[in-house]
Amino acid sequence: MYQPTRRQLLAAAGGAATLALVGCGSGDDTEGQDLDAKRSGAMEKFNVGDQFKAAEPLTFPIMMLSNAAYPYKADWQFFTELAKLTNVKLEATVVPGSDYNQKRSVMVSSGDAPLIIPKTYHPDEEQYIAGGAILPVSDYVHLMPHYQDKVKKWNLQGNLDGFSQSDGKYYLLPGLHEDAWLDYTLAVRTDILQKLGLSTPQTWDDVTNMLRAMKQAYPGQYPMSDRWSTPPEPGANCLFGLLSSAYGTYAGWDWQNAYWDTSASKFVFSGAMEQYKQVLQYLNTLVSEKLLDPESFTQTDDNARQKFASGKSFVICCNAQTLANELRKDIAKIPGATVAKIPRPIGPAGAVKSGETRLENGIMISKKALESKNFVAMMQFIDWLWYSDAGQMLAKWGIKDQTYTGSVDDGTFKLAQDVNWAGLNPSAAKHLQVDYGFFNGVFAYGGSTKFLNSQFTEEEKKFQEVMDQRKILPVPPAHPLTAEEREQANLWETALTDHVNQNSLKFVLGQRPLGQWDAYVAELKGKNMDQYLEMVNKAYDRFKKERG
Repeated sequence: MYQPTRRQLLAAAGGAATLALVGCGSGDDTEGQDLDAKRSGAMEKFNVGDQFKAAEPLTFPIMMLSNAAYPYKADWQFFTELAKLTNVKLEATVVPGSDYNQKRSVMVSSGDAPLIIPKTYHPDEEQYIAGGAILPVSDYVHLMPHYQDKVKKWNLQGNLDGFSQSDGKYYLLPGLHEDAWLDYTLAVRTDILQKLGLSTPQTWDDVTNMLRAMKQAYPGQYPMSDRWSTPPEPGANCLFGLLSSAYGTYAGWDWQNAYWDTSASKFVFSGAMEQYKQVLQYLNTLVSEKLLDPESFTQTDDNARQKFASGKSFVICCNAQTLANELRKDIAKIPGATVAKIPRPIGPAGAVKSGETRLENGIMISKKALESKNFVAMMQFIDWLWYSDAGQMLAKWGIKDQTYTGSVDDGTFKLAQDVNWAGLNPSAAKHLQVDYGFFNGVFAYGGSTKFLNSQFTEEEKKFQEVMDQRKILPVPPAHPLTAEEREQANLWETALTDHVNQNSLKFVLGQRPLGQWDAYVAELKGKNMDQYLEMVNKAYDRFKKERG
């Protein structure tokens, strides 16, 4: 799973104007469009809190990521219940998760993509803008009352500027969270900690000392062997991402080329920062002392899990779901073995978390959708399923009094006793995702903090309580590029990112000494790093001047 940054989307401020003009210029651009011819099947009146139900049976094509943990099934109850409530069926183009980004790119670029293209992380959408393959969705959010309501109610306007392009429009509908939150961290064999008399590590230095103690007790093995590193590059690596936020830069899943330097009030290149060098130095120390398996950056998830399951390693990256669904099951055959998520270790940047986590992956709309007479109905449907409280409840938890009881609002929510999900009712025979199709990552993301908290076990609630004490960092300022700048930036970014990835792995594995750091930075300059930063900072200055 690749997890780049989540950023922002432009919305005008102030009362009804905010709802009409989420995204600069959207109202003006649609004023002259004849959407009356595209309202077949749409509801005549559709407001916040309304249940969407198409006026006639409709079918919408959608690109459907099939998760290996719960492979796609056409007969999931999610789909039948969705059709019952909305009068809409989804015609799925099913793509395995491992191939999703590549096949999405091919289909979108060729014009063969379904109308609804979810599970897209910003800025992936930018590569399709110049070719006109996707719609500027900001032109049509006036059709989406629930989406607009949450942007206004949760004060996301300023938090979301980064989705806006230089034309004042944005091309991706993001998932919206009420608050910033963290999930990914390290899973540690707590029985080993207890056996060795070790405390739960609080900082990354503590992690190093913990691994050293494990290595001393088990000299023949690597204490940590990590996962989520395929394709084998730091740009698709969870551990790099965890460390980058701790040191104050971008790396791994969080990678962005340009990092906002608050002290200098300008963007700098992430892969050339002193903080990035410190991340590499930290990892190089772990590898050189044989505390971290060097295969962590190239092995498959299955290999990493097998090492953890057999007791050959004791530490691995995780999130709440993989802890419950995978790791605890993996070590079940080891007598007395226990594992837990530890609070994300603190680094030189302090006890912080990114404000960018208020956004999730989102939805692109194919330009072909505007040719459909059902276009308005489709936008209403998307608004209800992905952004209304009722739609989010269906997508995540399913059917009241069947798969869950109670209410999220008053704190009485409970998953039905015969349904299992990520540590909730682990012995139940039926699985919420596998058997029913609910809590599918294609549909279930975003929402209020109360809604988010409904998915947590008591153990995870304690983890989140610690994370809630972290200081939320402001999101970086917007710096939208023109179409011509974006075309040039894409070329520069590709070359720069490839060079960062290749050399980061060499530095970490000791194949290139960190004494050559200055030479490496000079190589980045040779690949137009300075010209790229000049372009980005000019775009920031231009946006600041135009928007204030």
